[in-house]
Amino acid sequence: MKKASIKNNTDSPKLVTREPGYGTSVSLKIALLAVLLAGLAGFYGGWLGADYHAREQTSQLLIDDTVVTEEGRLISELAKEVGPSVVSINVVTSEVVRDDFFFGFGPTERERRGAGTGVILNEAGVIITNRHVVPEGTTDIVITLSDGTELDDIDVIGRTNQGDALDIAFLQVNDVRGRELVPARLGSSIDSEVGERVIAIGNALGRFQNTVTSGIISGFGRSIMAGGGASVDTLQNLIQTDAAINQGNSGGPLVNSRGEVIGINTAVAGGSAEGIGFALPIDDLKGMISGVLETGELKRPYLGVRFVMLNENLAFEAGLDQSTGAYLDPGSSSQPTILPDSPAEVAELQERDVITHVDGIEIDDSNSLSSLIARNQVGKTVTLTIVRDNETFDVDVRLEAMPQN
Repeated sequence: MKKASIKNNTDSPKLVTREPGYGTSVSLKIALLAVLLAGLAGFYGGWLGADYHAREQTSQLLIDDTVVTEEGRLISELAKEVGPSVVSINVVTSEVVRDDFFFGFGPTERERRGAGTGVILNEAGVIITNRHVVPEGTTDIVITLSDGTELDDIDVIGRTNQGDALDIAFLQVNDVRGRELVPARLGSSIDSEVGERVIAIGNALGRFQNTVTSGIISGFGRSIMAGGGASVDTLQNLIQTDAAINQGNSGGPLVNSRGEVIGINTAVAGGSAEGIGFALPIDDLKGMISGVLETGELKRPYLGVRFVMLNENLAFEAGLDQSTGAYLDPGSSSQPTILPDSPAEVAELQERDVITHVDGIEIDDSNSLSSLIARNQVGKTVTLTIVRDNETFDVDVRLEAMPQN
């Protein structure tokens, strides 16, 4: 019990002792009531706030769960839609090996087995894949459809040359064994954007047919060195994705959220890199695809020049005012800059020319000269914008089929 001493205005002090709750004045009761009400209001307000926060968190969890569910459903639907257009490819390749160790018997021949993926382009059985999936020396090809049907009457329509920036081959199924082939829908890689959701489908590790992985487009215009040993290709203008691309996925489709093929998976970064895969943009292949579907032959359009992509440093070293575009560098190779009897020679292109545009499209990191030429069919005339001795002018060039050598 606590005692309080109170002094009034009279000369006679009085000592007053009070028990709590007894004999309290009206003003004190009002004050206590106000404190009580304030406490109740604070408690109720806190309870309401906590309840609202809890409801908000629950609502957000529900939203997040819905988003994850919807994304999973989308990937599932895409896999069902595109899966029938994807085939597994198993090949046997005969290669000559020099084996002089055993008594100098010389070269011997051995078989090598490989696996990859392909995409059906039409109901007649034309399939696109990578060149390295069905390399020179391939003696046996077996294609497995999504329903498990194996087809073994297969011809190679054609493949791009070794070292070509477009690692592409086309196959023809001669006997479908009564199965109805489902062509894939081709989209536009030009209209795609960084961060866009994509999926990759392929014959992972050559054993797991139609494996589906998902990710996003991580970048455009990538250039890499792919392969190993004596077979190394420089691939340009690639789409980079973090969708897992494993061994055996080569030649399979990179698909957007509309179920359209926007790329052909072709390589993955080695070493310690993770989540870095590459696909050839489908727009860079449409010229060859149209030609194959129309004529049954692979004709790769070419210009016939050797060039380097300009930057400020190269422009300074070459004494050029133009710092972007494809520079026909006279010192870049022991081979001629303008190939003999090529479309470029016919159009009278010269060493030290800088090609800045093809049909009005600027040549830059995302649109190399090779990729812009590849978007056209053999026989088409394209307009090149040329900078020569600081003068800019246009030249029309009729594209021809690339020689086999």
